[in-house]
Amino acid sequence: MSERHGHGSDVEQADVGAGSAASECAPSGSAAPASTPSGPGAPPPAFPVHRVRGAVLSPADEEYAAEASGFQTGYRHRPEVIVRAETAADVAAAVGHAAAHRLPLAVQATGHGLTRPLPGGVLVSTRRMTGVRVEPAARTAWIAAGTRWGEVVTEAARYGLAPLSGSGPGVGAVSYTLGGGIGLLAREFGYAADHVRAAELVTADARVRHVTADGDSDPELFWALRGGGGGFGVVTGLEIGLVPVERFYGGQLIFDGAFAEEVLETWREWTATVPDELTSSVTLLPYPDLPALPEPLRGRYVVQVQIAYDGDEAEGERLVAPLRAAGPRIVERLRTMPFTESASVYNEPDRPHAYQGGNALLGEKLPDREALCTVRELTGPQAPATTVLSLRHMGGALSREPAVPNAVTGRDAAWLMVVLSVLGDGATPAGLRALHDRVMRAVSPWTAGSNLNFRYGRGAWPPPGGGRDAHADEVRARLAEVKTAVDPTNLFRFHSADATATDTTAADGT
Repeated sequence: MSERHGHGSDVEQADVGAGSAASECAPSGSAAPASTPSGPGAPPPAFPVHRVRGAVLSPADEEYAAEASGFQTGYRHRPEVIVRAETAADVAAAVGHAAAHRLPLAVQATGHGLTRPLPGGVLVSTRRMTGVRVEPAARTAWIAAGTRWGEVVTEAARYGLAPLSGSGPGVGAVSYTLGGGIGLLAREFGYAADHVRAAELVTADARVRHVTADGDSDPELFWALRGGGGGFGVVTGLEIGLVPVERFYGGQLIFDGAFAEEVLETWREWTATVPDELTSSVTLLPYPDLPALPEPLRGRYVVQVQIAYDGDEAEGERLVAPLRAAGPRIVERLRTMPFTESASVYNEPDRPHAYQGGNALLGEKLPDREALCTVRELTGPQAPATTVLSLRHMGGALSREPAVPNAVTGRDAAWLMVVLSVLGDGATPAGLRALHDRVMRAVSPWTAGSNLNFRYGRGAWPPPGGGRDAHADEVRARLAEVKTAVDPTNLFRFHSADATATDTTAADGT
């Protein structure tokens, strides 16, 4: 067994781990006290700082702005109080305070997926609750609330194992998994949520609970947490399954944007021939003209094919060969690599920035040539803002129900289209929302829902609370029942998926 912790090195002392008991973690009087709301214009009620181990910040504190900020800089939380949680008990104290005074509450680890900024109220920052504990014999890992995928990848690799992480090592592992989680090898192993064994969370009554599929815990809540979004409580830790992958073959083939149509068509036909062990995507994007970039890419609009294959290099080369016929490559970066270098497949930016975007799950067939041409025109070099268009190949294990069913739906989708634009330099949230709406209308005849993991910014399409297509009707109804049972006052509305919020459209003043 291995333990590795970041700044929250005493996380285990707070029982943020597998098998921790609610009675050991919850503060005295674990149920939330009776509500005592403040009147209009009244000062916010004082937070009971003596009940938490971590620091409590107000807007007057020097560290407040940095703590409220996350990877997404286009939208920012503006809470009255920030609780720097170090333990599950800290989280419970914050939840109890917000519930008692009817204050809005939000949670932030890395801030990559912020869609609804918090106006006032209580922000629980979990970025110090880091830690990875690997059980190599069981092929599992316990990950604390603020842990980033890079930490999990590094620790799992010590035992020849890998998590079902995505393209960015800086993304929070817990929030990614709650939304489903489409990883580098997703077609072989399925959604990250399919591999969750247990969860620890603080519910709206300020209790710390440990849930599994076992009928003695709360199997309905456990079902909802895995793919239902984050509106059921503050998850302080997850036990996840790991897979026996040490190395894989993958990387990028990069073509000039002039070959976009040829590359897309070749890739579409090629995906019908590849095994489940191969997961790929195509991304159309403009590279800035910066000296730090390789000379062939500076200032160019390109088509980039990303590949991850769990197999040997010789077979990987054979499988990829048809793609090379699509046109001359500007850059080719394909090799066998350790999973610890998996971030190189996408090479996503690691610095905080402002962005907005959304996604659409597509059915068995890709949109026709005319629709794709419209999408490329809307998102290409002539777009009103720097825009990235991505198509991901779904299917394989993503289409199969896991051994323990969960709330992930859209398993019949064959493709996922993601549109992301950079905010700033004249690009406004309203303008980008209009642009993205036009993109989504172009592919609407082929659209089969959306994915929770790829909604970016306040203007995300579908709008939080407005587009109710991330879950099938029967799943949405079941999620609503769980939501009513564990959060009847909708305390966690700033993290509710489209199926679970009872008043999401007005909660942030929009």
